[in-house]
Amino acid sequence: MSRRPLLLAAGVTPALVLALSDPALAYVGPGAGFALVTSFLVVFGAVSLAGIYLAAWPVRLAVRLVLGRRAFRHARIRRLVILGLDGLDAARCGEYLAAGKLPNLAGLHFIPLDTTLPALSPVAWSTFQTGLDPSGHGLFDFLRPARPGYSAELSSVTTTLPPRTLALGRYRIPLGRPRIRLRRRGTPFWHVLGRHGIFSAAIRVPISFPPEKFRGVALSAMCVPDLRGTQGTFTLFAADGAEPARSEGGVRVPVQVTGEEVRAVLTGPPNPLVAGHPALTVPFVVRLDGGDGRATLALQGRTVALERGRHTEWLEVVFRAGLGVKIRGRVRFCLVEGGLRLKLYASPVHLDPERPAQPISQPASYCVYLAKRFGPYATLGLAEDTWALNERAIDEAMFLDGTYRIHLEREAMFFDALTKVRRGLVVCVFDASDRIQHMFTRTLEADHPANRGKETEAYRGVIEDMYRRMDDLVGRTRARLGPDDALLVISDHGFSSFRRGINLNAWLREEGYLVLAPDAEPGVWFAGVDWSKTRAYALGLSGIYLNLAGREARGIVGAEEARALKAELSAKLEALRDPEDAGQTPIRRVFDAASLHHGPYRDEAPDLLIGYGAGYRISWTGATGHAGGPAVEDNTRAWSGDHCVDPALVPGVFFSTLQPTVERAHLRDLAPTALDLFGVPVPELLKGVPVFRRKSA
Repeated sequence: MSRRPLLLAAGVTPALVLALSDPALAYVGPGAGFALVTSFLVVFGAVSLAGIYLAAWPVRLAVRLVLGRRAFRHARIRRLVILGLDGLDAARCGEYLAAGKLPNLAGLHFIPLDTTLPALSPVAWSTFQTGLDPSGHGLFDFLRPARPGYSAELSSVTTTLPPRTLALGRYRIPLGRPRIRLRRRGTPFWHVLGRHGIFSAAIRVPISFPPEKFRGVALSAMCVPDLRGTQGTFTLFAADGAEPARSEGGVRVPVQVTGEEVRAVLTGPPNPLVAGHPALTVPFVVRLDGGDGRATLALQGRTVALERGRHTEWLEVVFRAGLGVKIRGRVRFCLVEGGLRLKLYASPVHLDPERPAQPISQPASYCVYLAKRFGPYATLGLAEDTWALNERAIDEAMFLDGTYRIHLEREAMFFDALTKVRRGLVVCVFDASDRIQHMFTRTLEADHPANRGKETEAYRGVIEDMYRRMDDLVGRTRARLGPDDALLVISDHGFSSFRRGINLNAWLREEGYLVLAPDAEPGVWFAGVDWSKTRAYALGLSGIYLNLAGREARGIVGAEEARALKAELSAKLEALRDPEDAGQTPIRRVFDAASLHHGPYRDEAPDLLIGYGAGYRISWTGATGHAGGPAVEDNTRAWSGDHCVDPALVPGVFFSTLQPTVERAHLRDLAPTALDLFGVPVPELLKGVPVFRRKSA
């Protein structure tokens, strides 16, 4: 056999592994755990590029020094540091500031920061990057219809697979490489800075996968998949006799205790090189100590101590696909329960940052550098395993342990960038603030439906503690600033309680706008829907789509009818009352996207955008196209706080070392603000305004 097919297999195997993975609904909001087809990166590619990058460093440094003198001639600052604290809420910050609990933030200038419509992280952070509203960058949700059909796909990434394969016995060798493309349009402002000779470090800014080339370094975040190709699939091994079961965010696997040990396998991606694509697995052994607090794990020649409630370090795991191809990942284990009732949690298998199976940084060597500098780290876009807590595979203490470990990894990267980038832009987004509020908002409300059957009192102070930790991070950042540096502390949105869920598809069915086929049972992804009679449907977190003729595969709503139908739906939804909650208004406002957004990608928006009232959100089943069950129901999951509401209810924060010249800002103002501070012309298509306007001469 020639070497060329083998090399092609090595280059595209990681991509096809992810392409063939089952869709795992890790969680719908944010980031439905959709199977994500991803791009190629030969295992040794990043290491090779790292060598080239280092060898070229003297030349790059000389060029940077020459350009640097010219780049900053109109700048008002030497360095801009943007600390993104995802989900930090303006009202909650105000409460803690008034109580003297955030001393470092108290030393900064503060204004509220309005978020996008809809107030979803991929939408908001895309506006932050590009200075464009959703109709300018094209993202309106985590999911979008895969038109002309009715299935769903991730809104941020698209991939094309190699068209042909070569059959060699049991092997199937792909001929060519898959292509991955970031769907977010527009240009991040650090790209514009780079064109003017200004270097940037952009660390874990959401919607940056796959990474784009620019003058600087970047590590991708939201939508980076796990090695299975999902947005995060955990595994719980349990010696309780349960049958294997697929859950919304993970897999539960029964195991047998034999003597004082348990033998099991960690399932990885399907093998794309073998006919039938059997799943790749790695065996491991857990040896019990007879108690319930400790055990040891043996995995691929390495033995690791397990301690109840504590995550292990990131362990290397190697899946062998054949033909010499190895697919490498990183996984953490946590002993949930020891002894004969063993329960062992395994995190989603992350891409190995030292030898990533696909591009996750710019340049490709940057992720390798970070791993060599600080050790392995989380690479999954949505790294904090919220769904494992939602399904009680882990408890609250274990979730916090894992979340803050990831947070400390991010801190190390951020402060390293502060040390290395003395002039230019440093922007880093931290996610713990968002994830902790999602999972612990219930503890602030004694009567929250999500408190049923869960410990509440012990975790009542978790959110306040998180705000204090973020304030401490701000203080340590300020200590690293020079006199010509500026610091911005921002969030993409605030937070609201999520007490009740609205299944828009069930409501549409009840009202006759969505029709099921005779004798059909409703299910996820619109199972059982009769599209020849359906006029409207809901998908994702943000809104409702009309079944338009000429747009959808089996559309029946004409252009003239569409206008009247949107007005009719809006009026009914805004008049909706919750019969089980004192007649509360679940939907505050309904927005007609066509009259609100005017950018080039406005047609990709839902036809109606829903502004939920405080305490409400799309239900878990409603977001996945399920038309069964009640229209309004209690949210009993640990995910008890959210921001998928009317944007007016969840403004973010804007803190700065500089005095703003406006009383309120919007996320679209951030890109013009950064460009203006460096003296770089603001492109005309950006409608935002600089927050620090220059004084008139």
